Amino acid sequence: MGGRGYLAACTSGLPTLASRAAVIADMDAATNGRVDLDAYCLSVEASRASFASLVGVSAERVAIGSQSSVAAALVAASLPQGAEVLIAEGDFSSIVLPFIHAGRGLRVRTAPLRDLAGAIDARTHMVVFSVVQSATGEVADAAGIVAEARRHGARTFCDATQAVGWLPVRATDFDALVCHAYKWLCAPRGVAFLTLSDALAADTPALFAGWYAGADPWATCYGGDGVLAPDITRFDVSPAWQAFVGAEPALALLASVQPDALYSYTTGLATRFRAELGLPEVARPSAIVTWDDPHGDDLRQLAAAGITASGRAGRARVAFHIFNDVRDVDTAARAVTQSR
Repeated sequence: MGGRGYLAACTSGLPTLASRAAVIADMDAATNGRVDLDAYCLSVEASRASFASLVGVSAERVAIGSQSSVAAALVAASLPQGAEVLIAEGDFSSIVLPFIHAGRGLRVRTAPLRDLAGAIDARTHMVVFSVVQSATGEVADAAGIVAEARRHGARTFCDATQAVGWLPVRATDFDALVCHAYKWLCAPRGVAFLTLSDALAADTPALFAGWYAGADPWATCYGGDGVLAPDITRFDVSPAWQAFVGAEPALALLASVQPDALYSYTTGLATRFRAELGLPEVARPSAIVTWDDPHGDDLRQLAAAGITASGRAGRARVAFHIFNDVRDVDTAARAVTQSR
């Protein structure tokens, strides 16, 4: 894995060398007529197990998917008619739109992330938020939000796409957690995961059930007589084979890293960058740093210095991952500060 000057893990992670080799080997095999469906299934299950390890649950607590929005739509389908959903203001649309357009008369209310816990009340049925905001890199006070939700009897839906891979996250803290693996987990696009509490799973229809949701998928892949899996895997969708081939080694690598060490390393780089730019400290350290750049001037300076960054909502955005080091920090900081 080589990421010199690449500060955009929050946009798309870089494939590991093992992922690249696995995908190329699979394509070569398929080109020569050696498609191995058993091997594909093994990649899916190994990826599921690695993600489960990353978020602190057993593999049967994890459903596979391909997009966060589909998982959000599934959870939205579990809500009673007319239920109130409280969503963090300005959150990523893939976890907002499914609740707005669920067609169940859901009442969607928003509040700024910093005020989200205080906005929960007796009307709230579910609280929806990203543990790390995509546009700003702000880390939510997840513990505070969850505590208030439980006090009011509300459920929680957490998008951890911008978190798992650098920020330690426990899926059991939330009623539902979704994570797309193509960012901080460095997997190919098309690999996502969903965890559900037992209570929420009991209320959730297997709306997208296909052959892979069966208790014994290969034995019940025709007709409608098959029995769905008894655990959370009944919410599986049919896997994108090649994406999981590439995901398996990337997820295994990140699952092998000590979570606290990865958190300290990535946030340490980000903190150094903030200091070099003179940006104010944040309440909770983040591996993502953003600042006002309404006309894209700083982004252009970063690009001219060979830095790959991104811009969202009128802000410049950089991210520090396992493949970055202090040279990336210093190069990016010089590019921005020398133009001012």
